Amino acid sequence: MANEEKKQIGKILVQRKLVSLQELETALRVQKRSLDKKPLASHFADTRRIPEIEALRALSEQYGVPGIDLSQVAILLEHLDVVPREVAEAHRILPVLMRGDRIFLAMADPTEKRVIDELEFVTGKKVYPYIALSSTLERAIAASYESKARGEVYYFGPSVPEETLRQLGVSVPVERTAKTERAIPVARPPSIPPDPRAILDPAMERASDDWEVSTAEFGQIEEASSVGYAPVLPGSSRTGKRILVVDDEPDIRNLLARLLRDKGHQVFEADRGLLALRLVKEHLPDLIVLDAMLPELHGFDIARRIKGSAKYGKIPIIMISAIYRGWSIAQDLKQNYGIEEYLEKPFRIADVLAAVGRVFSQEQSRVAVAPPRDPEAMDAEAEQALNAGIAAYRGGQVDVAIEHLKRGVGIDPLSYRLHFHLALLLGKQGLVYEAIQALERAVDLHPKNFSALKNLAVLYEKAGFKHKATEMWQRSLRVAPDEPTRTSIKEHLLKLL
Repeated sequence: MANEEKKQIGKILVQRKLVSLQELETALRVQKRSLDKKPLASHFADTRRIPEIEALRALSEQYGVPGIDLSQVAILLEHLDVVPREVAEAHRILPVLMRGDRIFLAMADPTEKRVIDELEFVTGKKVYPYIALSSTLERAIAASYESKARGEVYYFGPSVPEETLRQLGVSVPVERTAKTERAIPVARPPSIPPDPRAILDPAMERASDDWEVSTAEFGQIEEASSVGYAPVLPGSSRTGKRILVVDDEPDIRNLLARLLRDKGHQVFEADRGLLALRLVKEHLPDLIVLDAMLPELHGFDIARRIKGSAKYGKIPIIMISAIYRGWSIAQDLKQNYGIEEYLEKPFRIADVLAAVGRVFSQEQSRVAVAPPRDPEAMDAEAEQALNAGIAAYRGGQVDVAIEHLKRGVGIDPLSYRLHFHLALLLGKQGLVYEAIQALERAVDLHPKNFSALKNLAVLYEKAGFKHKATEMWQRSLRVAPDEPTRTSIKEHLLKLL
């Protein structure tokens, strides 16, 4: 941790009256002489000068993310498969929970965005970082991976609540000591793992009281227009197949586009993830040639959104990317993402043409057996699901409304209205992370919509992500509809900052 950050956490500890200025100066001198350079919060917690909970609250304030009390977590050890032990130890990270396409990650330094990006890249999941005390995290990493190596099912922190143990069906006496952490055998795996034990800065909870997720606009939002995107520049050819080429390297993108146009295809180009999604929605291509690592959205995320839908799921994808050396990608890309072809950079032109030929040959065989559904009919189905969700909500059937909207998202994952309405209902039901995910999709599709940005800011606050909340409030401020709203947001930002 840089010296400025040491001063910052020290200042927070002094301001919270957890340590005196003299104690802080003494600790800094000890740290300077020490070989292991233990972070200040861990030093004061390990020496029992301050409670670990208070150290976590201070770290949460410093980093703007929730703290996680690893002494109270229950970790399903199969979740550790997403992070090799050597990576976990090198970067001091620990996946404490996976739920759907979300990973909750304990980190010693949640500002290491590269680590988060890499994990999202290789898993195709959204990572939510939590701050943990460095020394506690190091012990939990060692204990949990050793438990996994012994073939145990769960790792339990030394102070895991009795209620959690009962939920997980623990049927053996629980032995705890102040000095050891051990995995506890369980009788059966649970259907739903418990949430991480999060510790929020109380100031975050007070600030979020000013704003709430509102359903006042439910049923009134229009579909997103082409706001905030670069103009579309399709190729001049009007024959052959419609092919979308997505790569942020101009030389490679231009090479691929020229190669495919020379073969008589109509080519559309995108240099970033959100533009690629817009072009998929607007032009319904016959093939997508997709780079794996892109600005805004990874290629794997784009592939998952497209392949998971009824409307776009049959569009074949050829993914092209350099070998990613930071991680070992254990998953079979074709199986997990439905990608038809995968080529490594640097590639040969002959390999690209061969892959395109195989894809279109397979597509002709598939169409001969089962003709594709009418895209306009798909739009009608998605619209029907939206209207059914609105009607169910107005009839007081919120759970039924959510199911209708989820069905609509499955049909058309590039519909702003479906994601926005689904997010509002999930937020009102207290399903914060699910609502965040839906609103992030809505903001991807309509990046200047005030309602989506404002509600996303509220939800990030409720989840304890102060920096993300601040970012969304600042974006909301730029597109606020009137001066009173702008004034209210400015006052709210002052409380956060």
